[in-house]
Amino acid sequence: MVVGCSGQALSNRERGVVGGAAAGAGLGAIIGAATGHAGVGTAIGGGLGAITGGVIGNEADKTDAADAEREERLRRQEEQLRQQQREIEELKRQRSRDTYSY
Repeated sequence: MVVGCSGQALSNRERGVVGGAAAGAGLGAIIGAATGHAGVGTAIGGGLGAITGGVIGNEADKTDAADAEREERLRRQEEQLRQQQREIEELKRQRSRDTYSY
Protein backbone atom coordinates (compact mmCIF):
# COMPACT_ATOMS: atom_id res chain seq x y z
CA MET A 1 0.00 0.00 0.00
CA VAL A 2 1.34 3.42 -0.95
CA VAL A 3 0.75 6.18 1.60
CA GLY A 4 0.87 9.91 0.93
CA CYS A 5 1.99 12.76 3.18
CA SER A 6 -1.36 12.79 5.00
CA GLY A 7 -0.89 9.20 6.13
CA GLN A 8 -3.82 8.00 4.04
CA ALA A 9 -3.54 5.52 1.17
CA LEU A 10 -3.16 7.13 -2.24
CA SER A 11 -6.15 7.05 -4.55
CA ASN A 12 -6.00 5.22 -7.87
CA ARG A 13 -5.65 8.60 -9.57
CA GLU A 14 -2.69 9.60 -7.40
CA ARG A 15 -0.99 6.25 -7.91
CA GLY A 16 -1.67 6.55 -11.64
CA VAL A 17 -0.05 9.98 -11.78
CA VAL A 18 3.05 8.77 -9.94
CA GLY A 19 3.36 5.49 -11.84
CA GLY A 20 2.57 7.08 -15.18
CA ALA A 21 5.12 9.84 -14.63
CA ALA A 22 7.82 7.34 -13.70
CA ALA A 23 7.09 5.04 -16.65
CA GLY A 24 6.72 7.94 -19.06
CA ALA A 25 9.94 9.58 -17.88
CA GLY A 26 11.83 6.31 -18.27
CA LEU A 27 10.47 5.65 -21.73
CA GLY A 28 10.98 9.30 -22.69
CA ALA A 29 14.61 9.17 -21.53
CA ILE A 30 15.25 6.09 -23.65
CA ILE A 31 13.64 7.61 -26.74
CA GLY A 32 15.25 10.99 -26.05
CA ALA A 33 18.70 9.42 -25.66
CA ALA A 34 18.29 7.72 -29.03
CA THR A 35 17.55 11.09 -30.63
CA GLY A 36 20.17 13.00 -28.65
CA HIS A 37 17.71 14.81 -26.32
CA ALA A 38 17.41 12.65 -23.21
CA GLY A 39 16.37 15.54 -20.93
CA VAL A 40 13.60 16.72 -23.22
CA GLY A 41 12.41 13.14 -23.73
CA THR A 42 12.34 12.58 -19.98
CA ALA A 43 10.33 15.75 -19.37
CA ILE A 44 7.83 15.14 -22.15
CA GLY A 45 7.46 11.44 -21.33
CA GLY A 46 7.03 12.17 -17.63
CA GLY A 47 4.34 14.78 -18.29
CA LEU A 48 2.41 12.63 -20.74
CA GLY A 49 2.74 9.61 -18.46
CA ALA A 50 1.44 11.56 -15.46
CA ILE A 51 -1.58 12.82 -17.38
CA THR A 52 -2.38 9.40 -18.83
CA GLY A 53 -1.88 7.64 -15.50
CA GLY A 54 -4.05 10.23 -13.74
CA VAL A 55 -6.89 9.81 -16.24
CA ILE A 56 -6.80 6.02 -16.00
CA GLY A 57 -6.58 6.14 -12.19
CA ASN A 58 -9.46 8.61 -12.00
CA GLU A 59 -11.67 6.24 -14.00
CA ALA A 60 -10.71 3.43 -11.61
CA ASP A 61 -11.69 5.67 -8.67
CA LYS A 62 -15.08 6.30 -10.31
CA THR A 63 -15.59 2.57 -10.82
CA ASP A 64 -14.66 1.87 -7.18
CA ALA A 65 -17.11 4.53 -5.96
CA ALA A 66 -19.91 3.12 -8.13
CA ASP A 67 -19.17 -0.40 -6.86
CA ALA A 68 -19.28 0.79 -3.24
CA GLU A 69 -22.63 2.53 -3.88
CA ARG A 70 -24.08 -0.65 -5.43
CA GLU A 71 -22.86 -2.72 -2.49
CA GLU A 72 -24.44 -0.30 0.00
CA ARG A 73 -27.74 -0.31 -1.90
CA LEU A 74 -27.70 -4.11 -1.95
CA ARG A 75 -26.97 -4.23 1.81
CA ARG A 76 -29.93 -1.89 2.50
CA GLN A 77 -32.23 -3.95 0.27
CA GLU A 78 -31.20 -7.16 2.00
CA GLU A 79 -31.94 -5.59 5.38
CA GLN A 80 -35.37 -4.46 4.16
CA LEU A 81 -36.05 -7.97 2.91
CA ARG A 82 -35.11 -9.46 6.30
CA GLN A 83 -37.38 -6.94 8.04
CA GLN A 84 -40.28 -7.78 5.72
CA GLN A 85 -39.74 -11.50 6.32
CA ARG A 86 -39.89 -10.90 10.08
CA GLU A 87 -43.11 -8.91 9.63
CA ILE A 88 -44.66 -11.69 7.52
CA GLU A 89 -43.79 -14.27 10.17
CA GLU A 90 -45.32 -12.05 12.87
CA LEU A 91 -48.50 -11.64 10.82
CA LYS A 92 -48.70 -15.42 10.37
CA ARG A 93 -48.36 -15.92 14.13
CA GLN A 94 -51.07 -13.31 14.80
CA ARG A 95 -53.38 -14.91 12.29
CA SER A 96 -52.77 -18.31 13.82
CA ARG A 97 -53.57 -17.01 17.30
CA ASP A 98 -56.69 -15.21 16.02
CA THR A 99 -57.89 -18.36 14.27
CA TYR A 100 -57.61 -20.50 17.42
CA SER A 101 -58.96 -17.92 19.84
CA TYR A 102 -62.60 -18.32 18.71
